[in-house]
Amino acid sequence: MTILALTGSVLSDIQQAHPLFEFNDAEITAYSCGNIGWAVGFGTVNVVTGEIAHIRVTQIYHLVHGFWRLIHVHNSKPTPNIDGISQELTQLQDLLDAALSSNAELARTGLATIMFTDIADSTTLAATVGDARWSTAIKSHIALVGEIVTEHGGTMIKSLGDGTMSSFNSARAALSSATALQRAMYDRDSEPRLQTRIGLHTGDLVEEDGDMFGSVVNKAARVTAAAQPGEIRVSDATRAMVGGSVDFTFSQQVSTPLKGLDGEHTLYLLEWQT
Repeated sequence: MTILALTGSVLSDIQQAHPLFEFNDAEITAYSCGNIGWAVGFGTVNVVTGEIAHIRVTQIYHLVHGFWRLIHVHNSKPTPNIDGISQELTQLQDLLDAALSSNAELARTGLATIMFTDIADSTTLAATVGDARWSTAIKSHIALVGEIVTEHGGTMIKSLGDGTMSSFNSARAALSSATALQRAMYDRDSEPRLQTRIGLHTGDLVEEDGDMFGSVVNKAARVTAAAQPGEIRVSDATRAMVGGSVDFTFSQQVSTPLKGLDGEHTLYLLEWQT
């Protein structure tokens, strides 16, 4: 009876937690143990492009006075944005455009590792928690990124919305910074719980017409777009810079096209959870 009551409330809670989307073709499984319940839902949502995207929703409940109270919700997609909804991450593209058009100086030309960060599901979260709470969460997040980047010898070049771009003279320092950021966000227990996708690429910064950027920045952003929430994706160039260092563990080598870049590109997943 407890499971039936929990299952019956899940779909309603999904719709309330995601007011911008219509959750269709729902397949929901619920479980409980004492006064703790959890549910997993699979279905589709209609998105602004007119496409139908597959989505997975997980929710955690607490039984209070005979009623299941929703205390945590998380959604994810099994495919990249470009495959699932025929649309790239617009926030990341906006950040890339702003970085390429700015007059920010990266201290020097030469070899550098560029790191982009981007909060997953930011549109849904912002609509759910409201502007004031979302603004506070973003300011805290950007401050955390800046603090960790500085601690590892990097420079935050640009922040826009919920995304950031940073530069490091050392690939090792950049990878350590990305790892520290994911762990710091995982350890936070305040809501909304934010998940970040991080991408890194190493290459030459070329000064041209007063801008010290080059293709390294563009590729770093594309690597980030290939990452899933909570992941750190790195290019083969960044992976090669640290060689066989025992300080880093890489997995899931893939060869994939990147928007605006020719050919296939080898990417790795940097494992950050101990």
